[in-house]
Amino acid sequence: MEAEVVQMALNMFHGGPNGCGTMTTGGTESIMMACKAYRDYAREVLGIRYPEMILPITAHAAFDKAAQLYRMKVVHTPVDPVTFRADVNAIKWAINGNTCMIVASCPGFPYGVIDPIADIAALGLKYGVPVHVDACLGGWVVAFMETAGYKLPVFDFRLQGVTSMSADTHKYGYAPKGSSVILYSDPKYREHQFFVQPDWPGGIYASPTLAGSRAGSLIATCWSTLMYYGKDGYVEATRKIVEAHKRIQKGLRQVKGISIMGNPDACVVAFNSDKFNIYLLSEAMTKRGWHLNAIQFPPGLHICVTYLHTLDGVTDKFVTDVEELVTEILKNPGANVGGQAAIYGLAQSIPDRSMVSEMARCFLDSMYVLKEKDDRK
Repeated sequence: MEAEVVQMALNMFHGGPNGCGTMTTGGTESIMMACKAYRDYAREVLGIRYPEMILPITAHAAFDKAAQLYRMKVVHTPVDPVTFRADVNAIKWAINGNTCMIVASCPGFPYGVIDPIADIAALGLKYGVPVHVDACLGGWVVAFMETAGYKLPVFDFRLQGVTSMSADTHKYGYAPKGSSVILYSDPKYREHQFFVQPDWPGGIYASPTLAGSRAGSLIATCWSTLMYYGKDGYVEATRKIVEAHKRIQKGLRQVKGISIMGNPDACVVAFNSDKFNIYLLSEAMTKRGWHLNAIQFPPGLHICVTYLHTLDGVTDKFVTDVEELVTEILKNPGANVGGQAAIYGLAQSIPDRSMVSEMARCFLDSMYVLKEKDDRK
């Protein structure tokens, strides 16, 4: 079943005859597997002692997580301040003899824009550097957009320089939470993803991914979900999601005081304001049942458009609520802030980022504190 899921994904992303991959438990693990594969390939095949990855600042934080765990150096590159797409020239100048991988997003999580992947892949091909396309968020949308009738730049294995891709089946593939795929253009990369210990007294130990024991139920339900929807089902879902995505963009552009960030390509619509603290809108929308993701540098909010937003009246209701609440906020844009607005405003203003990290760790700690039970009462 796992092999068939991988092959279905390879077919979606136009993997060639040497295409291969594995399933993982999610996007973070898929990303970590790609990073391990390229780190070990660089060390064992290319003789690079200190592998580095080039990472546009909008790429998913899971790459930074992998770099910390695998002791890889990250070279962060800027994005265009207007389009929020990766700066290809900055990537070019960041390449050096230690570069083991370059990352591009399709689309990126913060703004829903697709990086100039063809140009990045051309750089990778020219300088002999593997290029990973992260499609964890919207892979099961962008893969079907062309068939659904929407133009999209080529982003997958049709580009010779693209050597790996990550895509989550548990997002727009609608499989149960805990499944994703990592795909490679050639087995020479995947073999460096594997871990093998041949000399353990307990026997020869080999595992394809981070986990030793893996849940067969997740693989089986993922396979079943893909078979249930089929290509036609995903094409139809994609068409509805893209249209909802367009309606939300169009509606927000007409709201006074709101600006769309970049030109969103798929899944996500990000927006901000130069008239008021945008996080005030987040707090107000939460009270109306909308849960938006707060982004930073610059401040903004984004909505991830899902199949639920394609239901009758949902996008209109969203835009109407934004418009009504913005009108109220603009009556007193300097109002005192609290909750999320205060937290994000404070976090962005602190120059010592280690303090922000410490606050985040304290928050994570608090999630594991149980309320004391007094059995004497």
